[in-house]
Amino acid sequence: MDLQVSVVLQVLSQASSQDSALLKPAEEQLRHWENQSGFYSILQSIFNNHVLDVNVRWLAVLYFKNGIDRYWRRGAPNAISEEEKASLRAGLITNFNEPVHQIATQIAVLIAKVARLDCPRQWPELVPVLLEAIKHPDELHQHRALLTLTHVIKTLASKRLSADRALFQHLASSIYSFACSLWNHHTDTFLQKIQTGDSHTALNALEHTLLSLKVLRKLTVNGFVEPHQNGEVMGFLGVLFDRLRQFLECCGRVGAADACREKLEKIVVLCTKVFLDFLETHPHSFIPLIQRSLEFSVSFVFTEQGDGLVFERFIVQCMNLIKMIIKNEAYRPAKNVEDSKAESLEAHRIKSAFFTHATLTEICKRLVSKYFLLTQEELTMWEEDPESFAVEETGGDSWKYSLRPCTEVLFLDLFHNYSQILTPVLLDMVHTLRGLSNVDDSVQMLMKDSVYNAVGLAAYELFDSVDFDQWFKNQLLMELQFNHCRYKVIRRRVMWLVGQWISVKFKSELRPLLYEIILSLLQDPDLVVRYRGGDNTEAQYPLHLQRTDQFLPYVESIFALLFQLLQQVTECDSKMQILHVISCVIERVGMQIRPYIGCLVQYLPLLWKQSEEHNMLRCAILTTLIHLVKGLGAESRNLYPFLLPVIQLSTDVSQPPHVYLLEDGLELWLVTLENSPALTPELLRIFQNMSALLEMSTENVRTCFQIINSYIYLSVTDFLQSYGEALCRSFCEFLKDITAEGQVQVLKVVEIALKVSPVLASHMFQPLLPAVFRGVIEGERYPVVMSTYLGIIGRILLQNSSFFSSLLTQMAMEFNQEPEQLLGNLMEMWVDRMDNITQPERRKLSSLALLSLLPSDNTVVQEKFCGIVNICVESLHDVMTEDPDTGTFKDCMLVSGGDEPTFSDDEEPPTEQDKRRKRLALEDPVHTVSLQQGVYEKLKLQQGMMGDQGFQSLMETVDTEIIHQLQEFLHGL
Repeated sequence: MDLQVSVVLQVLSQASSQDSALLKPAEEQLRHWENQSGFYSILQSIFNNHVLDVNVRWLAVLYFKNGIDRYWRRGAPNAISEEEKASLRAGLITNFNEPVHQIATQIAVLIAKVARLDCPRQWPELVPVLLEAIKHPDELHQHRALLTLTHVIKTLASKRLSADRALFQHLASSIYSFACSLWNHHTDTFLQKIQTGDSHTALNALEHTLLSLKVLRKLTVNGFVEPHQNGEVMGFLGVLFDRLRQFLECCGRVGAADACREKLEKIVVLCTKVFLDFLETHPHSFIPLIQRSLEFSVSFVFTEQGDGLVFERFIVQCMNLIKMIIKNEAYRPAKNVEDSKAESLEAHRIKSAFFTHATLTEICKRLVSKYFLLTQEELTMWEEDPESFAVEETGGDSWKYSLRPCTEVLFLDLFHNYSQILTPVLLDMVHTLRGLSNVDDSVQMLMKDSVYNAVGLAAYELFDSVDFDQWFKNQLLMELQFNHCRYKVIRRRVMWLVGQWISVKFKSELRPLLYEIILSLLQDPDLVVRYRGGDNTEAQYPLHLQRTDQFLPYVESIFALLFQLLQQVTECDSKMQILHVISCVIERVGMQIRPYIGCLVQYLPLLWKQSEEHNMLRCAILTTLIHLVKGLGAESRNLYPFLLPVIQLSTDVSQPPHVYLLEDGLELWLVTLENSPALTPELLRIFQNMSALLEMSTENVRTCFQIINSYIYLSVTDFLQSYGEALCRSFCEFLKDITAEGQVQVLKVVEIALKVSPVLASHMFQPLLPAVFRGVIEGERYPVVMSTYLGIIGRILLQNSSFFSSLLTQMAMEFNQEPEQLLGNLMEMWVDRMDNITQPERRKLSSLALLSLLPSDNTVVQEKFCGIVNICVESLHDVMTEDPDTGTFKDCMLVSGGDEPTFSDDEEPPTEQDKRRKRLALEDPVHTVSLQQGVYEKLKLQQGMMGDQGFQSLMETVDTEIIHQLQEFLHGL
C-alpha cells in the first residue's frame, strides 16, 4: 500500500505541474486509475495528510469528488466496492481540522455528494457525528463540522422524490431546535464582541452565524409540510425580524471598510432570502408574517428609518418581498367571494389594511422621487461610457437582482393593483413639471426624467386618464425640439416615453411629425440620445405602423442615419441592437428599401470579419441578412460573394460557431434559395453541409426539408444529379426509425420532386419507393402517412406510367403475386382509404391517376371500375363549382398563365420560388386537366372499346345515386 501511495503521490505531483510534458501523461495515468480498487482510499490518505503540498492535496480532493459522480452509485460501471465505500465514509468524518479553507470546502462538498446517495440508509451516523463535532471546543473543528453540515443539509434539501422529502422532514424535526440554539448562540456572541471591539472573535462568530443560518434556511423552507403549525419554525421567523434589525444597525455602525461589513451584508441578504423562499414555498404559512414583513420592508426602504443602514442588495430584496406579497394569487379572493378560502380572505384583509391611501401615496412618491432618479454613477457612465449606459440590461430576471429594474417592476405591480389611488398622485407630479425645465436646475430635470419614466411604465393603466396626443403636441414636442446640451436627459426620456405610448394611444396624423423628430434626434450631438432615437425607430414606427406610406418619405434619411450610428458605436451589444432596428425597418418597408441599402451591403462583410469572436453579433448580422435578402428579392444574387460563405460557415457542423449560428444560418440559406433567380455552382456546393445536418436530427430538420424542397424547385435536374443518390440514402436511414410526422416530412420531399420531375425523381428515389408501395398494400395505419403514400403512387402512375409498370412487376415478385392481382389489391386499398386523403389537390390527383388506367380491357381494372367512378365523383364534389347564372360546373383547381397573383401593401410580394411554383402549376395535370372533362373523355373511350352493351353492363356495377351525381357533373359535355 505504501508503494501505491507513493506512486499515486508522484503522479499527482506531476499532474499539478505546469510542464505539459509531465502534465498530460500524469492526467492519462490518473484517468486509468479512476476505476481501480483502492484508488480513492489512497486519494483520501493524501488529502488528509496536511504536510503534503497544497496543490497535490487539492488535486486529490478534486479527483475523489469527480469519482463520486462516476463510480459511487451501486449500479455504475466499475463501481467502488461496498467495503471500500464503508471505509471511505468512516474516514471522511474523522478529521475536522483541515487548515486550508479551500480544501475544507471541497471536502465538505464531496461529503455532501456522498450523503445525497447514502444518507441516512447507508450512512446513519453522518449527521449525529457532525452535530457532535460542532460542539467541539476547538474553533477550527467547530467551523469545519458546521461547514460540512451546511453543504450536507443543502444537498439533502434539494432531493425531490417523496420518500427523500419525507426523510428530510424527519431530519429537520430532529435537529431544528439544535440549529436554532446554535444560530442564536453565535449571533449573540457576534453582537457582544462587536460592541467590545474584539474584531477577530466577532468575525469568527459572524462566519458561524452565516453557516448556521444557511442550515436554518433549508430546514425552515424544505423541512416541514405545514410549518405554520410548528411553534419553533414560526418563532424563528418572528425572531428573524429582530435579528435583521440588529444586523442592519451593525452595518450602520461598522462602516464600509470594516472587516465584518461584507459578511454582515451577506447575512442580511440571507435573512431576506429566508422570508422570500418561505413565502414562495409556503404562501399560506406566511400569512401570519405578512403584516410584519410589509411594515419592516416599507419602514426601511420608504422612510427615513433606513437612512444610513440599508444597502442596494437589501433594498432589492425588500422590494421583491413587497412585490411577491402584492402579486401572490393565494392572497386574492376568488371572483365569487363566497368561493374564497378563509386564508385568502385573511391575507387580502391584511394587505388592504396595510396599503392605505397615505401609505401607497408615500411609496409611490418615494419610488419616483428617490429610486427612479438617475444616480451620479449612472450620469458618470453616460458621460464616460455612453454605449454601456444606453444598452444597460434591464430585461429578463434582472429585477430580482438589480435596483433600477426592481423598482420599476414594483411600481408597475403597485400601479396595476391600486391604480385608482395612484393615478391622481402621479398626474399631480406631472402637473407640477409643466413647461420646459430650467437647464441650470439639475434636480428639477432629474425629477422630470423620473416622473416621465413612471408615466411611460404605467401607460396602459393611464389610458383613460391621460390625453397623450394633446400632451405630446402641447408639451413633449416642445421638449424634444429643445436642443440645449444639458436638456439631453429629458430629450432621451421623452423619446422613450413616446415609445411606450405609441401602441397605447397615439393618433396616426401625428406620426409624420414624429418622424421629423426622429431624424433630428438621430443627429443629436449626444450618443445616448442618438441611440434612443434609433432604438425608437424600431420600437415605435415600422412595426406598429398602419400606413407604410407615411413612413416611406423618411426611409432614406432614417436608414442613412441608422447606418451612420451603426458605424459610430463600438460595443457588440450596441451594434446588435441597431442591426435589429435596421432589420425591422427593412422588414416593414420590404422591397422599397432597395435604393437605400448600398452602404449597408458594403459594410456588413467588414462587420462580419470584425465580429469573428462575437457570435451573438454574428447572429444579429444573419438576421439582418435574412431581411435584406427578402427585401432585395432576385437582386440578392449580387450579395452571393459575401452571402454564400456566411451560409457555408453558419451551417457547417464541423465548425465551432455553428452552435450559435446554425438556426439563423439555415433561415438565411432558405430565404436565399427562395429568392434566387437561378442555381449557381456555389449555391449548389453549399448543399454538402446538409448530410451532417440531417444526421443531427435536431429541431432544425423541418427547415432542412424546406431547403431541400427549395433546391428541387430551383433546379431539380442539377440538384438531383449532384445529390439525389446521397439524399435517397439519408432518407432511407431516416425512415427506419422516425415518427409518423417525420415520415410525412421526408415523403413530402419525394412527392414534390415527383411533381417537378416525374421521370428523374422516380429514378433517383427508386430505392425507397418499394417501402411506399408496401405501405399502401399493407394498409398503413396512420392516415396522414397513407395520404402521402397515395400521393407519391398517384404521381408515378399519372406522370411516369412506364416506371409504375416496372415497380408493379418488382413488387409482384416480392409479394409472390401476378402484377394484375397486385394492381387489383392496390386499387382496392386506394378506394378503401380515399377518406385518408384530405387535401383537394391530392384527391384530384388520385382520381386522375386511377382514370389513367382507362380505357382498359384488363379484367382487374374493369372489376375495380366501380371504385374508380366512386373516387372520381367524390373528387368532382371537391373541385367543381357551379356558376349560378348558367348552372354549369367548372373545375376550380384549373389555373392559367393569365392568373397573376395580386397582393396588398401589407402582403409580401411573390418570391422567385413563388413564381417557380406558379410555372410548375401551369404544367401540373392537377391544375391543367379538367377532372370533369377527363372523366367524360375516359368514359367515352371505355365505351368505345367495349361497345354500348358492354359499357352498360360495366356501369351497372356503380350505385345508381353515384351515376345520378355523375350525370349532373357531366351535363352539357
